[in-house]
Amino acid sequence: MTLQGETALVTGGTSGIGRAVAERLAGDGAETIITGRDASRGEEVVEAIESAGGQARFIAADLADLEQVKHLAAVAGDVDVLVNNAGVFPGGPTDQTTEQAFDVNFAVNVKAPFFLTGAIAPRMVAKGGGSIINISTMAATIGMSGLAAYGASKAALESLTKAWTAEYGPHGVRVNTVAPGPTRTATSEAMGDMFDALAATLPVGRGAAVEEIAAAVSFLASEDASFVYGATLATDGGRVAV
Repeated sequence: MTLQGETALVTGGTSGIGRAVAERLAGDGAETIITGRDASRGEEVVEAIESAGGQARFIAADLADLEQVKHLAAVAGDVDVLVNNAGVFPGGPTDQTTEQAFDVNFAVNVKAPFFLTGAIAPRMVAKGGGSIINISTMAATIGMSGLAAYGASKAALESLTKAWTAEYGPHGVRVNTVAPGPTRTATSEAMGDMFDALAATLPVGRGAAVEEIAAAVSFLASEDASFVYGATLATDGGRVAV
């Protein structure tokens, strides 16, 4: 799979799954634009990609702020691959979820990709095509206690995948979703034994490495997935299948 000569924009690309995706797409040959709130972490990822022979640049953006989303779309310019990865994941009982937490959750997980895609997809159409990949979660499909707001926001993103396929698919823009299960990141490591217990519920019996999620994104970004439109690719070790 090659993305030589293409430009990819990865939101939330400074850590975890987003960083792995950025590094993989850069390794596939794409000039990769990384976004996040922390400039020092962003520059660290850029340096890592460049030291491996890839091309990358960082644009600071807080996707909870719509004006910054619009600025990101303008500064990024034309891109061939958009990965809507940035997300927040408030957890806890519904009756203990604050309005502020709820609003930030939907601002970052739904509103930001909605308006970022709205700015970028028409430019893909004008160029004759492109690939948009939304990062969801198995919690969008199966009910998980304490993840009501998070799961609902990602279910909305999966619905947008279908709507955008109807809207942009006829113009050569492929829109798909990758829906990971438990994945080992710095954040998940903080869960300790809780992460291992959750991973043990998967048919595969373990959590994913970030590189495994990035490989799924790489496939959907490439011409190997040229006939894949509007799909949700479960990368959850079989959890939603049982």
